[in-house]
Amino acid sequence: MGERRAPFSYPPAVLEDALNRRIQYETVGIDIGDVDPDPHVQFEKWFVAAATDIVEANAMVLSTIGPDGPASRAVLLREIHEGMFVFYTNQESRKAVEMSTDPRVSLLFPWFTVHRQVRIDGVASPVPDALSDSYFSSRPIESRAAAIASPQSRPIPSREWLERRVAEVLENDAIERPETWGGYGVRPTRFEFWQGRPNRLHDRIRYEKGDDGWRIERLAP
Repeated sequence: MGERRAPFSYPPAVLEDALNRRIQYETVGIDIGDVDPDPHVQFEKWFVAAATDIVEANAMVLSTIGPDGPASRAVLLREIHEGMFVFYTNQESRKAVEMSTDPRVSLLFPWFTVHRQVRIDGVASPVPDALSDSYFSSRPIESRAAAIASPQSRPIPSREWLERRVAEVLENDAIERPETWGGYGVRPTRFEFWQGRPNRLHDRIRYEKGDDGWRIERLAP
């Protein structure tokens, strides 16, 4: 047998330095008395504030669970419709199949630049077709073509194969929303607002949905 080669060529000190980085959060904290009694209002306040510093503040990590266990991926929040957090995807993708079996999901907005995170647990369901049609028609034509051409989550033979499929779609005069593409709305049952604080004594404020409204409580960091 030949000599075993290291999987990476960079010096070990580079990896060690990356793993040991530590940022001291010096932000102003939050308390129960500081937040809005409605978590949707509180989210919108933080979202608008984050968007001044973060280009894609609407990027969120969507976690689902299926027969192979949990899975997470980044998607984009495109609207908040009737209290639901809406994103769009191929409805034959892994996440869509898993949500059809178990609609319980978790969303995470990782606003690290401003030392904040928001986690939202809730239940996902398809949005009305009219909403999906409206958003699909607003997308750039290249994005619409990509949505039609891509068999999302399935193996493909090559990048070139995918690009040929997109080119074929673009040759058509009308590019309409396919039946296998649409939106999902997540109706929250729990919010957690996380604010980074010095010495890892972070602030965590949780909203829990109950029969009589939202219960607000502080969590240990």
